Amino acid sequence: MRGKTAEDQKLLELLDPVAEAAGYEIVRLRLMGGEHARRLQIMAETPDGEMVVEDCARLSRAISEIMDAADPVSGEYTLEVSSPGVDRPLTRLKDFANYEGHEARIELDRVAEGRKRFRGVLAGVEDENVAIDLEGEEATALVPFAWVVEAKLILTDALMKRGAEERAARLVGDETQQETSE
Repeated sequence: MRGKTAEDQKLLELLDPVAEAAGYEIVRLRLMGGEHARRLQIMAETPDGEMVVEDCARLSRAISEIMDAADPVSGEYTLEVSSPGVDRPLTRLKDFANYEGHEARIELDRVAEGRKRFRGVLAGVEDENVAIDLEGEEATALVPFAWVVEAKLILTDALMKRGAEERAARLVGDETQQETSE
């Protein structure tokens, strides 16, 4: 799910170690477009979930070096490194646990609980299953993580508030770090 196609998966195998060595985790990688106007989109973050502009530039430089040397993509492409954003894709099991209590949309590659698409409030992770509370249903639905093909947080006031609180905490941390180094 972090990569959709076989080509995406091969790029992840090449680039995951580069990202990890630079202190980042690739959340999602997509090589999109036709032969002449391709775009390699990489969403990444630090292990604690941060990704600021300087991080994007640093990771972009590290990835560019490897891509130039290995040349795994035929033809020209544009590299785009970004944070996953507030209404981020959920691509790793830990994402579902980290965003417990927030609304999400999940699409499966097969039918579970009588459907392929789910929308509800994330209720955590149980073994290798994603738990989601569906509106109007009493029981929490458990769907195997391996069946998930697409999942994304839904932009809500609660999610925006969480994002603002995380940014504020980072700013306070940056100010404290500056004061300590002076």
